[in-house]
Amino acid sequence: MATTEVERTLNHLSRTLNLTGHVGFDSLPDQLVNKSVAQGFCFNILCVGETGIGKSTMMDTLFNTNFDSTPSSHDLQDVKLKSHTYDLKEKNVMLKMTIVDSQGFGDQLNKEDSWKAIVEYIDTQFDAYLQEELKIKRSIHNYQDRRLHACLYFIAPTGHSLKAIDLVTMKKLDSKVNVIPVIAKADTITKTELHKFKTKIMQELVTNGIKIYQFPTDDETVAETNTAMNGVIPFAIVGSNDEVKIGNKMVKARQYPWGTVQVENENHCDFVKLREMIIRTNMEDLRETTHKKHYELYRRHKLEEMGFSDSDAKSLSETYEIKRQQHVSDLQKKEEEMRQTFVIRVKEKEGELKDAEKDLHVRFDGLKKQHADEKRKLEDSKKRLEEEINAFNQRKVAAQQASTLGKKKK
Repeated sequence: MATTEVERTLNHLSRTLNLTGHVGFDSLPDQLVNKSVAQGFCFNILCVGETGIGKSTMMDTLFNTNFDSTPSSHDLQDVKLKSHTYDLKEKNVMLKMTIVDSQGFGDQLNKEDSWKAIVEYIDTQFDAYLQEELKIKRSIHNYQDRRLHACLYFIAPTGHSLKAIDLVTMKKLDSKVNVIPVIAKADTITKTELHKFKTKIMQELVTNGIKIYQFPTDDETVAETNTAMNGVIPFAIVGSNDEVKIGNKMVKARQYPWGTVQVENENHCDFVKLREMIIRTNMEDLRETTHKKHYELYRRHKLEEMGFSDSDAKSLSETYEIKRQQHVSDLQKKEEEMRQTFVIRVKEKEGELKDAEKDLHVRFDGLKKQHADEKRKLEDSKKRLEEEINAFNQRKVAAQQASTLGKKKK
């Protein structure tokens, strides 16, 4: 019987009963809350944007603290992902916070592969979690989850349209992480330009099939708020670590010669809306969406690559044996190919050596013949020289004799 049929049978057999007195399992929600608070929570944010666009300042402003951050140079040859983990505490709730910055993004002349380092980092975190799940002795409750729950994609406030690198990168990321586009340094353009810019961005995202994160509307308690905030995306934000005295209180703001931009003033920017949505209202949904949607998609594809399938009624051991046999067969095939290649190369080498040997023999015979010719020439020259020497000696002797006879006659 299939699993779904078993579930239907069990559901059909279950009955609803009325309790005649208090039992106590209505405290389960409180038990879960206490257990979760005791264990603490984790939340990981990826910041993607050009160098100097204000990513680090926004993180400091968002969590009302000063994280460790060093300015990145504009001359990095590749995009590098740099992460920092912090332990934050608010009242009795502990939060392990990891901030990942994409250093050097958009600084290269060739920006074609700028997204690859980011996707590889996300997949690495997914793979690490999957490896922990597949261990015999798992420790998921103690495992430091580094999967990215939200991606704040910082868009330059050009006021015109998205850049090609923005469209390509968000398209590559939308199936792996919850992408939330934000317009950085939104105080540099007017309200009219900002409204048109937001409309243009959303049109381009829809046209290119980019699916950004949408705040959930299935919960009645936050449905109205989330629906309204989905219409605000992309958030126009302003970050600042400086505090300015406005009236009788100090507020985070940016001062200009023409006035002051207050970070937490909703008439000036969408910072408060962004903080409300991703931290105070939908942080758990971001974590849940990461686990149930993005990680589950990666996990399914990874297991399918390993040979697992829901359609086949095979056990784990059977699947393992099939993959093992396939692996052994592939190894044998590769071994046979390597052996054939080796034999062919040996034959080629033997042919080359025979040709070289033949060439050496030809050269040796030529040198031998040349040596014999030169030796014969030398012997002929020696013979002629000896004959000349003998003839010279004979003439010399005849001359001496003639001289002796002449002296005797005188």
